[in-house]
Order: sequence, then structure tokens, then C-alpha cells
Amino acid sequence: MSAPESQLTPEQLELRARLGAGARYDAEHAPHQELLLARQGTAYFLRRLQELRDADFDAPSALEGWTRRHLIAHVGYNARGLTRLVEWARTGVETPMYASAEQREREIVLGSTLPCRALRHLVEHSAVHLNVEWRDLADEHWDHRVLTSQGREVPARETAWMRAKEVWVHAVDLGNGGSFADLPPVVLDRLIDDVFAAWHRRGEAVPVTVTSAGRDGDRRVRSSARGGPEVSGTAAAIAGWLARGETRGLHCSTKELPQLPHWF
Repeated sequence: MSAPESQLTPEQLELRARLGAGARYDAEHAPHQELLLARQGTAYFLRRLQELRDADFDAPSALEGWTRRHLIAHVGYNARGLTRLVEWARTGVETPMYASAEQREREIVLGSTLPCRALRHLVEHSAVHLNVEWRDLADEHWDHRVLTSQGREVPARETAWMRAKEVWVHAVDLGNGGSFADLPPVVLDRLIDDVFAAWHRRGEAVPVTVTSAGRDGDRRVRSSARGGPEVSGTAAAIAGWLARGETRGLHCSTKELPQLPHWF
């Protein structure tokens, strides 16, 4: 139990003021499930990153045109961009994720040239900073509206899911053994819903019906648009196909799988 302020020396009072209130906790009405998924996904990404030797950074990632260096830099700078959105919600001062799409691309390209140790530190430190900002966000700030890099106006609580899908999917994109089968069922289900929602927002919905089978035997059916083939598989296989074009483990009612728009 800490001593009351009346018993502290001036030096101790100054130290307490510098350290703040102590441990930080999420606000009562924060998006607890999404924050947990983001933190678990960050741990998963960092574990996959630790398994890479420095010499492995120059190899291609699963994303066309990007080495692992580009991908790692992107994950670090994505945390910094989301931190700016959370700060916007907390302070009311408009701070976009990125100054422009061009600035975002330049940042990733420049970041990819950093030494391996600096890239590892970028991911770790930016994740810690984002987590601190989330934990400093009061209940009344979680529903403040901010703008994503795609120009969507969303409540600040959306930043938790935005980060969760980034770290889980990009851990697979590192291409060193991670797979969609590693993702929690709730993440897989939300990824499938997220892809369909993105297509509809852009008016690019493909006529297709997907049936995904969960690990507990539960089956979910979703239709992007009327008509089209029926595609079935595990939730991991369906999510991998919709998000990254992976075709293993799928069953299609027609000879060929339909061509899909990009997720985002």
C-alpha cells in the first residue's frame, strides 16, 4: 500500500507526478474483445518475426512487390498511424493516419532500408505506444469519430479491429510458417465479413456464396451477391481465399473459382 501524500517528501511527490497514476487499464466501455484480439495478434506477429534471422528479411513476403522488410516496416508504421487516430479521439485535434497515400508509401520504402534491429524495435515500440494510447482513452472518447486512411469515418473503437486484422493477416504474409489456420475462429469469421463489407462499400461485390466450417463444426453461409458459384471449406480456407487468394482446401460448385476483387 502506498503512503499518503502527506507523508511524502517533496522529491517523492515530484517522482509520483512524473510517473503518473500507475498501471493503466482499459476504460469500462472500451472494445475489450477487439483489444484482446489486437494484443494477441501482436504477440503472434512478434513471435513470427523473432523466428526470422536477419538474413531472412530480404526475402519476398507473400505480398507482391514487397520484401519482408517492407512488410515489417508497414506493420510498425501502421501502429503509429493508428496511434495518431487514437490521439485525435482523445484530444480533439485532427491528426490523420498519414499525410497522404504518397507519404505512406515513401515511409514504407524508407523504413524497409532500416537495419534489422531497428525494424524489430520499430514494431515493438510502436505497438507499445499504441497500447498506451488505447489504455489512456476514456469512455467518452471511444465513440469520437476519426477518418481512416481510406477516408471512412469511424468511431475510435474501430481502431482495435483495424489493428487486429493487420497483425494477424500480416503474420501469415511473412511467409515463415504462419497460416490462416492459426487465427482464432472469431478473427476468421470477422475477416470473412470484413471482406464482403469492403466489396459492398466499393460496389465490387462478386456473385458468390461461401459456406465456412468452424473448428467446432459450426457452419456459416454468406452471400456476397445473388447468383454465382457456391464455395465451401473451413473458415481458415475461406478467409485465406477471400483475403489472399489462397485456394487450398476449397470446394466450388463450378469448374473454376470466381475472380475476386482486392480486399482493401
